[in-house]
Amino acid sequence: MIQLTEAGKRFGPKILFEDLNWLVTPKERVGIVGGNGTGKSTLLKVMAGIEGLDYGTINGMKGIRAGYLPQDGINLTGRSVFDECMSVFEYIRAMEAEQKELEHRMGELDHESFEYQQISERYNHLQAEFAARDGYNIESRVGGVLTGLGFSKEDWQKRVEQFSGGWQMRIALAKLLLEEPNLLLLDEPTNHLDLEARNWLENYLSNYPNAFILISHDRYFLDVTVTKIVEIWNKKVWFYTGGYSKYESQKAERRLQIEAAYRNQRDRIEALEAFINRFRAQATKAKQVQSRIKELEKIERIEIPPDEKTIHFRFPQPKPSGRIVAEFRNVSKSYGTKTVFSGANFNIERGDRIALVGINGAGKSTLIKLLSGEEPVTTGEYVLGHNAEPDYFAQDQYKVLDPESSILDDLGTVASKASNTELRSVLGCFLFSDDDVFKKIGVLSGGERNRYALARMLMNPSNFLLLDEPTNHLDMRAKDVLLRAIEEFNGTVVFVSHDRYFIDKLATRVFEVAEGAVTLYNGNYEEYLLRKSGAAEAAAAQVAAEKPKQQAGQQQGKQTAGAAANSAPAPAADEKQRRLNPIKLRQTKERQRGIEDEITRLEIEIADFEMALSDFQSAQQSIEIAEILEARRVDLQNLMTEWEEVSEILEANR
Repeated sequence: MIQLTEAGKRFGPKILFEDLNWLVTPKERVGIVGGNGTGKSTLLKVMAGIEGLDYGTINGMKGIRAGYLPQDGINLTGRSVFDECMSVFEYIRAMEAEQKELEHRMGELDHESFEYQQISERYNHLQAEFAARDGYNIESRVGGVLTGLGFSKEDWQKRVEQFSGGWQMRIALAKLLLEEPNLLLLDEPTNHLDLEARNWLENYLSNYPNAFILISHDRYFLDVTVTKIVEIWNKKVWFYTGGYSKYESQKAERRLQIEAAYRNQRDRIEALEAFINRFRAQATKAKQVQSRIKELEKIERIEIPPDEKTIHFRFPQPKPSGRIVAEFRNVSKSYGTKTVFSGANFNIERGDRIALVGINGAGKSTLIKLLSGEEPVTTGEYVLGHNAEPDYFAQDQYKVLDPESSILDDLGTVASKASNTELRSVLGCFLFSDDDVFKKIGVLSGGERNRYALARMLMNPSNFLLLDEPTNHLDMRAKDVLLRAIEEFNGTVVFVSHDRYFIDKLATRVFEVAEGAVTLYNGNYEEYLLRKSGAAEAAAAQVAAEKPKQQAGQQQGKQTAGAAANSAPAPAADEKQRRLNPIKLRQTKERQRGIEDEITRLEIEIADFEMALSDFQSAQQSIEIAEILEARRVDLQNLMTEWEEVSEILEANR
């Protein structure tokens, strides 16, 4: 459909990519990846015809229709959501209107007249084309796409200008999907979608009849939607077959092959150069020397591309909290007459990493605000645990920052012990490099300020982090840094994220906020989906099995089940509750090893302080040492108690 030949593009003096040869076929399913600033969005704009090339050519097949969705900048006005989406079918609606007009005219004409015959032929032609274009189902198609992207039926008749920028991007995406262009070009389409809408889009794209090319920083989304990865790296464009996971393994294999070929070539070059240098002055070897000189000149030197920088930074650890970090006791939250959820009962324990899931507007952000103390509960009781210190990262966290301070100076105020190099490394993780670190906070974009606010929080974290969509505006490298930082974090984390890979890797529990309730699931997001689908299937099977039963039989079954439940020993139920999923089990084992290391360290410190106490210097010094010694002994006793609890749990999971 589109062919790029020797294509290249510059941004000022910087070459983004060059020597690109790519034939886009009618069924392409491609994901474009690469670091920030490498030219991914620019390449998409070139293919959409919005920007031109600086080198090479681009040719498109006659009649091709390309549909392009930018990252942002959509501003729709003047119609309802439903009418805005229906506008993509103007040609079909015009056919429908013409059919009605022809029906009216045919009703007034003599069926034997020539004019009637002409109108009838036109009417039959329109009717066939209308049916071929699925004109009878356009309203249901619009409704299906809007529902899939998270719009309720109440939203359909609202004016488009009433919606925020993120929701306007959803409307623009809905229009493109309904148009079904030959080539769909999507620049980070998942940025403004929650998990449910993202899952729906994955399924929709898997059945999309034409080609699509998209940019995404979501590994899982790329794995399930595309069959080819195009990477822009080191000014070149590289092609890989498969999804993102296959791309990662293929890239590693390709590098190993390049390195092996480079070593073999170097060995050959060194051998040729050694022969030439050794026999250059001998007339009897002149012919062989010239032959090797020509061979050396013909060798096309292999270059190993530079390694992509991988930054490892360990963020400071907070002081420990008590075992129970937070507890909800029959909590409800309402705004006026609207109840967000009610009857919420749960504990959050030290070390938990809890993902909050649910559709937009279900109450995930509200729940995080309640946990942070930003908002009060309506009824019930919220108890914060011993030594628990919540720290809340909101979607608009940047609003509390000083706009006049540079990001490097401001970060230094919260991490005074970090060197300038360490501060710049952290900022580099979150996509601030070179002179960007000297920018004033006030001039940063919303996404940049949120990225900086997240880096700032992690430089001095509390022991109870509450993160509302921390992965927004982060590329894959920055997400990896955040993921590693939280994996190594000793405290407790409750977070909302729309990145499936991030949730799967991090979550040990999932809290679903839906239909006015908070439902708890152990395990990561994948396990949550399995349990949820399994519960739905079990419920459906149970309903089907119980239908033919007689009332008496049903009552007897209930009594039997009740008796069995009453006779079941309590320890077995407790044992089931203590069973851990594999992720939690691994973390518990790691915590046990960490406690043992801390116990060893404390025992050494206590022995040193006891020795220092026996060597009298002054009364004041002895008092100070005795106070420290007592505090260390209390710490040791607490660790011993925790070690016993952890060991008991691990013993139950053998």
